[in-house]
This record gives sequence, C-alpha cells and structure tokens, in this order.
Amino acid sequence: MNGLQLSMLLFLLSIGLSVVFGLMNFINLAHGTLYMIGAYLALSAVRLFDSFWIALILAPLGVAMVGAVLYALLLRHLQSRGPMSQVLVTFGLIFVGIDAVRMIWGPLPHGLPVPDVLDGRMEILGEVYPTYRLFIIAVGIVALIGLYFGLERTRLGAMVRAGVDDRTMTAALGINIDRVFFLVFCLGCWLAGVAGVISAPVFSVFPGMDMSILILTLIVVVVGGPGSLWGAAVGSLLIGMVDTYGQILAPEFARATIYALMAAILLLRPHGLLPARPIH
Repeated sequence: MNGLQLSMLLFLLSIGLSVVFGLMNFINLAHGTLYMIGAYLALSAVRLFDSFWIALILAPLGVAMVGAVLYALLLRHLQSRGPMSQVLVTFGLIFVGIDAVRMIWGPLPHGLPVPDVLDGRMEILGEVYPTYRLFIIAVGIVALIGLYFGLERTRLGAMVRAGVDDRTMTAALGINIDRVFFLVFCLGCWLAGVAGVISAPVFSVFPGMDMSILILTLIVVVVGGPGSLWGAAVGSLLIGMVDTYGQILAPEFARATIYALMAAILLLRPHGLLPARPIH
C-alpha cells in the first residue's frame, strides 16, 4: 500500500512532466519546484482558512498561475531553442524557487495536519492502514481516469498531438496551437500543485523537497515513455513499488536498484515501455 501511495504521487507529477516533455518537446526541470510551491501555498492556505479542503482548491490554482506567468515571460521563448537552453534555464529556476520559499516561509521544515475526516485507519486485507494514504491513492486513480478521457478521448488531445507532429499544418487549419500548448502546460502545473498539497501531510514541507522527488519523476518519464499517459501510469507503479520494497529489503541498494532497472528497460526498449504513438 505504501508503494501504491508513492506511485500515485509520482504519477501526478510525472504525467504533467511527461506531457510537456513528450508532446511539447520541452524539458522542464523546474516541474518539481512547482510541486514544492504547491505544498507551501497549501501551508499558507491552511493557516489562513484553517481548512485542508480550501487549500486543496486554492494551492493548485496558485501553482497553475505561477506556471502560466513563467510560461508567458520565459519558457515559451525557449520552446524553439535546443534542449541545452531549456535544461540550463529550468535548472536555474530550481535554485530561484528554493531561495524564494526560504525568504517567504523560512528555512525550517513545516508540517501540515491531516484533515479530521481522514485522520483515521481502515482495515485492508487484515492490515490496518491510514485513511489519508488511501485518499492519496484514490486521488491518483481519479486523476488517471480523468486524464484518460480528457487527453486521450477529446479534441484537445488530438490537437496537441497534431501540433507536435506538424505545427505549421495544424496552425494552417485554424488551430491556435500556442494556446493549446499553454493550456496543457498549465494543466501539468496544476497537477504538480495537487501532488504538493496531498503530499504535505505525509512528508515535511521544506526548501529543497522538490529535488528529492524530481529524480524519481524523471526516471518515471524515461521508463514509461515521454508523452504517454499509460506510460506514466505504468512507470510510476513500477518505480514506486521498486523504491518502496528496496527501502525495506535492501535500503543501502534501493536507489541503485532503480537505476539498474531503468538501464535494463532502456537497453530493451530505448523509447520507454509505452511511448506516445507518433502520428503518420
């Protein structure tokens, strides 16, 4: 169950990064920073309104707004440039984000209380398990179903894929592909904010929390295949389980096991397990 909970958190983060990376051809290393900002905005919202649920609504919207500003002022100008420029700029944004949260919220870690309605335990197959962790799993499953119907079965998903495959032809058909990409980018930022909010009661909120989750998220994208919804889901489940069992069975080799698994998968399937299907 702990592995499934980590997998759902990784999915909420990796699907946004995967869509931006695989469909928009943009490497956004600052995606984990948006996750961290979501956790801190949730902390402020809980202190102001004394409600986790209001924080769950407001914080992801705030993260989406931050992402929209970054996209409009900076990231959209990098979309036509090479990956090295994208990596360097977004890597710099990681340090900007860490310093920003230190100046606003301080350098000390903070805790976020579990909402009262979820502050309990349930019996699952004879084992007692925290209700809030089941809530995290449920959020991930709902997000997977919603994204499937929203991106795989709608005109928006078709426009995004068509725009990546042939941007000029898509624009000639009267589709404002820049607006479509902007909406997809904001959706990924919103999902990162949701992940930050729901993870805050389980993990401490502290400057640099983005780096601890970013590496696993990037591995999920590489293993699952960029741009693929089901690739992100399978990759998250695989990496989440391997990391959780590794911490229990062989903690000194846990991360090494993840990297070895990634290397083995890339040797057999260089584009990931379930990469996005190209349009012909």
